[in-house]
Amino acid sequence: MLRKVLIIDDEEKLRSLMARIITLEGFEVFQEADCKSALKKLEQTEIDVVFCDVKLPDGNGVALSKKIKEHSPYTEIILLTAYGNIPDGVQAIKNGAFDYITKGDDNNKIIPLLYRAIEKVDLTQKVSSLEKRIKDKYSFEAIIGKSKALLQVIDLAKKVAKTDSTVLLTGETGTGKEVFAQAIHENSNRTGKSFVALNCSTFSAAILESELFGHKQGAFTGAVKDKKGFIEEANGGTLFLDEIGEMPIELQAKLLRVLETSEYIPIGDTCPKKSNFRLIAATNRNLKIESEEHRFRSDLYFRLNIFEINIPPLRERLKDIAPLTISFVNQFSEKMNKKSLVISDEFLQKLENYSWPGNIRELKNIIERSIILSNDAVLTADVLPYEMQHQSEKSTKTMSAFSMQSIEKLHIQKVLNYTKGNKAETARLLEIGIATLYRKLEEYSIQ
Repeated sequence: MLRKVLIIDDEEKLRSLMARIITLEGFEVFQEADCKSALKKLEQTEIDVVFCDVKLPDGNGVALSKKIKEHSPYTEIILLTAYGNIPDGVQAIKNGAFDYITKGDDNNKIIPLLYRAIEKVDLTQKVSSLEKRIKDKYSFEAIIGKSKALLQVIDLAKKVAKTDSTVLLTGETGTGKEVFAQAIHENSNRTGKSFVALNCSTFSAAILESELFGHKQGAFTGAVKDKKGFIEEANGGTLFLDEIGEMPIELQAKLLRVLETSEYIPIGDTCPKKSNFRLIAATNRNLKIESEEHRFRSDLYFRLNIFEINIPPLRERLKDIAPLTISFVNQFSEKMNKKSLVISDEFLQKLENYSWPGNIRELKNIIERSIILSNDAVLTADVLPYEMQHQSEKSTKTMSAFSMQSIEKLHIQKVLNYTKGNKAETARLLEIGIATLYRKLEEYSIQ
């Protein structure tokens, strides 16, 4: 692509000479003699670099550079002056000019300067393109699904996104809570700032405290240098704490203080620091019950629960299975170089009849596995896991959504997810024997 340069100068000879030199370098060059015609040209043509005289018949190049930047933010401006002075140079840079040089004395700098300006144009455009791709990826429009339950959740998330309120995302594992957190951030006033995500279940209490608050050198064995915490990294942006229900109770008081005062103290330090961040927390636990049973601080729960969004499980969003499947098939078939894969009706029906205890994450994994196993251009049911191929029709397809069996199955599944698959604890909470639970799990094909 031919890069475009605009020269703005009322001295025709100088303008023509510069144009000839720059053209020989392989650029397409345009020439204008005043501000008015230059602005008109910029409206008609996408210019990469502008060379502009400071003194023009109908204006000043320093002031013009500000107008050019407002109209064409990716265009770089190099100002030319017969008599350079420091105040003009400072103002030119403030107005967005790339550089400010003196005519005659700096003629040998023009071509190297032009190439440096082009490098900056390329870098700015790449960054802008990357930012757009990130924004598109994490927009609400990128969340796949058309079920009423999902659309209601998206509507709630859109409403809270523009505020600075704390958001609590609840729902089973694998429902897409981090996707919603990213979308809320990207559609908030903090977009463009840091989105920092931390899973509270990944670390021990001591390491989690260091990850959150940071530490000073020598604060503990192994602290060989100062470390910024996630709270500091999130300053100006969003801090996403996933699985917050797993946070040790001794750290919950410290987090509450940060939320109330915006102040925190790194481990081993004595001076408090401030961080202005928005908190989005997520959990698959019922924090209300957890707080009532003293496993989670009630004061922190009430501070987090300003705006709760419950993301429904996939089994309650049957209309979303087909579009999600199509998206994952396209994604993995391209990665594995298996183009034009067709999804058979039987394959899709088996997916829609399944209870999805692992939700979207489980669906994604099963689609990837199915594509690996597939030997032809059609995805058939025989590449699905055994339990999905032979699932009980009684417990899936023919069960009424209003039947006692359906309600019982749903309740068992919710309690099982709450206990993270602990069947003994599930039986205790359901107040049934463990043998009864196993019989019902088999009856309803709950994995």
